[in-house]
Amino acid sequence: MNIFKLVSKNLFRRKGRFIFTLLGITIGMAAFVALLSMGNNLRSEVTQQADDLGADIIVMGRVDCPFINRSILAGEHLPESIPMEIVGQIADLEGITAAIPYLTLGASVQETPITLVGIMPEEMKAHRGWVIEEGKFLEDDNDLSVVVGFGLAASFELEVGDILTFRGEDFPIAGVLQETDSNDDISVFMSLGIAQATFGLDNYVSFIAVTVDDITNTERYVAAIRDVANVSVSSNEELLNSVLLILGSLDITLQLIASVSLIAAAFGIINTMMTAIHERRREIGIMRAMGGKSYAIFSMFILESGLYGILGGLFGFAVGFIVSRLAAPLIEQNEFVAVLGNPDTAVTFSGGLLFVVIGLSVLISTISGLYPAWRASKLTPMEAIRNV
Repeated sequence: MNIFKLVSKNLFRRKGRFIFTLLGITIGMAAFVALLSMGNNLRSEVTQQADDLGADIIVMGRVDCPFINRSILAGEHLPESIPMEIVGQIADLEGITAAIPYLTLGASVQETPITLVGIMPEEMKAHRGWVIEEGKFLEDDNDLSVVVGFGLAASFELEVGDILTFRGEDFPIAGVLQETDSNDDISVFMSLGIAQATFGLDNYVSFIAVTVDDITNTERYVAAIRDVANVSVSSNEELLNSVLLILGSLDITLQLIASVSLIAAAFGIINTMMTAIHERRREIGIMRAMGGKSYAIFSMFILESGLYGILGGLFGFAVGFIVSRLAAPLIEQNEFVAVLGNPDTAVTFSGGLLFVVIGLSVLISTISGLYPAWRASKLTPMEAIRNV
């Protein structure tokens, strides 16, 4: 009987123990796949939101709140603290190609909270590259209609011509944006002047997205903006890093949970291998008495551990993929995660990820089997005599 057949026979000798040991490594790898993928997806979502904003510099009011940057990326209601004249002052600075004001407000559609954004129609359409799916875009800053995102229209079954009511005033839907896979899909857009008048905000905006003609001189432009206005200014990179820093604690927590699961699985393999050595001392001793070499015994147990790793990695990836898909809607409703907008926390199938999961599972299983394999290889033929 060759070593591979012997390994297969021994692996399935105790079916109950085999199943529970495999279950341990499967759960560990499933936790690794689901939890770490969720963290990576959240980081990717934040990065995508920063790219969608399309700004080189973000100008905000001086609000002492560590989550203000996150609110900008998530498209949430922000304080109205920047006078409109500052928009013009920034736009007039040398090297500034565009200064786009945003007024983000809290509103509701069919008694469901949504974000309403006051915009300058022509400037915003050119800046964001929006395409109208149905109807038409806002004509000017005095247009008394609104445009809705693709996702919002689908969720509430809204059509062009339907009426939305904000602060007691009716606004017909002029158009529906083409899907953008961003927070724009779940927002309502209104002409800036009309939004300010409707919500009684005089001449203020929430923040300004600035683009420059030379991205390598961003620091110079930031300094120039600070010279003309008492505002908080961040580059797009600084904005992104500040939000990713908030996610850092979540990443660490997920990594610790996944690590604990993998360590528990490793000890499960060690326990199984040590128990197998005790039960097979007589068999091992006889193999040695018949001329079996230490390295052959060692290889046999290492192969058993490696096989646990291969199977555990495959099943763990499958279970992690399924669980993440089922749990994603619940996770995305959590307030901590929901602050990022509508992140996709489910695992996306990837051949590279499958390779990494199986490789890590085999590595952990093999390392876990080193000590039991070494102990087994050190047994002598005399052990067989004592266990006959």
